[in-house]
Amino acid sequence: MRYSVRIAIGLGLCLLSFASAALSAHKAGRARPKLPNFVIFVADDMSWGDCRPNGLTTVKTPALVALGEQGMRFDHAYLTCSSCSASRASMLTGRYPHATGAAELHQALPNEQMIVTEPLRKAGYFTAAVGRWHQGPATKAKFDVVKEGGGPGGYADWIPMLRDRPADKPFFFWLASTDPHRPFPPQAGQLHKPQDIVVPPYLPDCAEVRGELARYYDAIERLDANVGKVLEELNRQGESKNTVVIFLSDSGRPFPRCKNTIYDSGLHTPLWVRWPGKASAGATCHSLVSAVDLAPTILDIAGAAPLPGSQGKSFVALLADPQAKIRDYAFAEHNWQDYQAYERGVRTPRYSYIRNEVAELPATPPAEVVRGASYQAMRRLREERKLTPEQMACFLHPRPREELYDLAHDLYELKNVAEDPRHAEALQDLRQVLSTWQTETGDVKPESLTPDKYDRETGLGISVGTGLANRENGGGAEKQGD
Repeated sequence: MRYSVRIAIGLGLCLLSFASAALSAHKAGRARPKLPNFVIFVADDMSWGDCRPNGLTTVKTPALVALGEQGMRFDHAYLTCSSCSASRASMLTGRYPHATGAAELHQALPNEQMIVTEPLRKAGYFTAAVGRWHQGPATKAKFDVVKEGGGPGGYADWIPMLRDRPADKPFFFWLASTDPHRPFPPQAGQLHKPQDIVVPPYLPDCAEVRGELARYYDAIERLDANVGKVLEELNRQGESKNTVVIFLSDSGRPFPRCKNTIYDSGLHTPLWVRWPGKASAGATCHSLVSAVDLAPTILDIAGAAPLPGSQGKSFVALLADPQAKIRDYAFAEHNWQDYQAYERGVRTPRYSYIRNEVAELPATPPAEVVRGASYQAMRRLREERKLTPEQMACFLHPRPREELYDLAHDLYELKNVAEDPRHAEALQDLRQVLSTWQTETGDVKPESLTPDKYDRETGLGISVGTGLANRENGGGAEKQGD
């Protein structure tokens, strides 16, 4: 009998022990929730208004519409520059281009620059960059996998990589497209008809511009279709509810007065964030956000510490309350991409202020745009004196040293009010704000700027030491990295 009592007591103690262990595990499970996954879509040269639901209703983007309905859309998100590699370097580091060591096109990020994947990998994440890549070899080593290319648009490996990932780890996927970068998809099977295109007022309404805009919109629809395939795969894997999906672009549309400028047409990026149960579904946030805030936000969501030297701010607070505010200003810069440049700017909800440090030079678009049909048509129309003053902007030199635009009354930034006394107070304030930012972030103009690599009229490569355009290899034929 005593033996049976001892057994019963022993069994009771074991049960209590197991119950205690189970309770501890349950508490630990609550204290350490499952880490969220991340899928970051990065378009190449897509302006804010060139898709549904932001602007054009003629461009069919059902995947982006669905993201907007299921997550939050940011209507005032701005890039730190409108140049591919420098812009992406800023996103990955949470630092402004001039502070990354990779401020100019094709400059590789130095090894000492920490990027968002490093603390994520320490936290147990599997990290992969798939598609478009031009951040250099040192940065490749900071991902578990980097798979470059992948057919037209760079999409071929997006789904296979998502399927082949380690099943026991949270994941971070940087899915970078080459759409809608030039060259645009072939004209065969063109979805958008040139006659249906709405041409912005800073571009001439001619056949060449309409034709290239139509092909550009075709590329956006191809991008959207592949975004949709990834979202479907997340659903199939049962990962949608635990995956933060972010969509944005690295620069504005590849047309004159857009890409490589500090105008909204170059910097205003589409931005969607879907975080089920956290980001207000279907909401639109009108607060200022900068692409430099991307890395801090991702790390905040993951519960990781900010990167040392981070210059951005987490916008997690906006996901819960789209009426909140995290910044008063968004800053931007334009450095060398094919042509000598040094411009700085600051954006507020109402004003855009731009300082042109090399005002003696025209605002020439990238070489692949210069070689395109639209720019060459504009050259012809310029000689025929058929361009409006606004359409002459990319040829004008010298330019104003300062530009100020009142976005409340001038959506396309066509009327420079820097000399208008009614805006003198705003001009003085933004001058000071920009100078303070430059001092605080160590932005100092170099003694010598990188010179032009291409002719500004033809986009053909310049012969070293002669300053004359040459036609070697087709005069520097279009390269995807431009």
